[in-house]
Amino acid sequence: MSKFDEKIALYQSEMNKLGLKFDADLLTKVTKGLGPSIYKADAETVSGSDKKELETVKNNFLIKKLGLTDGPKLDNAIDSVIEKVGKSNRNKYRAIVYYLLVKELGQESKY
Repeated sequence: MSKFDEKIALYQSEMNKLGLKFDADLLTKVTKGLGPSIYKADAETVSGSDKKELETVKNNFLIKKLGLTDGPKLDNAIDSVIEKVGKSNRNKYRAIVYYLLVKELGQESKY
């Protein structure tokens, strides 16, 4: 099993633990889009309590990568996703957070 496949298995397992339904193909595409960051411990996760990091998620992923317009809708989507993965959950994997944001905002066609 490749390292990438191991990461996909980890993310799928985590989503099952959280009781979240997911599209394995879309999760794989979103994860692939993250590139090598999934192999770096610090970059692999998102801090749900760090406002600066959440702003980075909004600016770099939602606005730059997905081409969305800034507004309360993006902030609400981020808040909703952080709630879904659990504010106290230490393993808020970036791939899962981004996947859930894509689903929340109906951006599946970008992948």
